[in-house]
Amino acid sequence: MDFFGIHWVEWLGYLATATVLTSFLMKAVTRLRIVNCVGCLLFVCYGFLLTPLSKPIIITNLAIFFINLYYIVKK
Repeated sequence: MDFFGIHWVEWLGYLATATVLTSFLMKAVTRLRIVNCVGCLLFVCYGFLLTPLSKPIIITNLAIFFINLYYIVKK
């Protein structure tokens, strides 16, 4: 399925990028980490949906997700 000539998986990548970038606009660190976690999970989904799947995208974003989660729970 394409929207404006762009495959939906690529749109997911753009959404993940926008979410991570938006997280860095947050003043509150906890909110930044929560929004960043959402972006990381979107990137993990994106990495799995690529053909072939992208292990570097998946591994990096899972690591960032768990680091963020650690600091969210720690507070």
